[in-house]
Amino acid sequence: MADVLILAIETATGCGSVAVTRGVGPAGKIVAEYTLQPDTTHSRHLLGLIRTIMGGTGTHWHQLTAVAVSQGPGSFTGLRIGMAAAQGIALAVALPLLPVPTLDSLAVQVPPADWPLCCLLDARKQQVYAAVYRSCEKGWKRVSPFLVTHPGELIRSFQEPTLVVGPGLLTYESIFCGHPLVRRMSTGLVAPRAAAVGLHAADLLVQGKIRPDEHVTPLYVRASEAEMNVLTTKTLTDHAR
Repeated sequence: MADVLILAIETATGCGSVAVTRGVGPAGKIVAEYTLQPDTTHSRHLLGLIRTIMGGTGTHWHQLTAVAVSQGPGSFTGLRIGMAAAQGIALAVALPLLPVPTLDSLAVQVPPADWPLCCLLDARKQQVYAAVYRSCEKGWKRVSPFLVTHPGELIRSFQEPTLVVGPGLLTYESIFCGHPLVRRMSTGLVAPRAAAVGLHAADLLVQGKIRPDEHVTPLYVRASEAEMNVLTTKTLTDHAR
């Protein structure tokens, strides 16, 4: 299984990417990775990027082991677009579909450390998506649920010096900067990447920790705007009775 060949798709944020990866985890190889931050939605560019990377690398569909996709949390629209594309490709060419939580794909990019690791994405509305990890023999192990919270509340939960990484750190830099328990890492070094999704998916597949699933759904963590509106309307109606 060392020659695992993965087509990976990452659309959890405004900066989307696709990659072809070969091998497993840190020892694997990025065959190619294309990144694009479009002014329009990912739906206008994603399939074109996939065709380009498959043609540019000379990769044929039958050579692929699986399709991997960033599952979320992240942009609701971006996740739906990426998931739909991944499911469509996997179904069309009879390939397994491997979901990888977006925050996990951030953690695998960070070298092992003695501090706990907190990965962040901007959730907008003055909130972040977050998860906490601890170093173990095979990298980082997630030790918290996926969270959506105000960055100030997140910091108050820290009980020891914590390495904080990810795009959410840049968005709320004024809150994290200078806090005595926050150890920062350059946000440019750790961002959602299709290559990280592909290599981590291959690693989990080889270890038997992930099983192909044709019915993968996005991991939103927070209710969508439409769902919140429905809940608000229902609450107001119940109170009016």
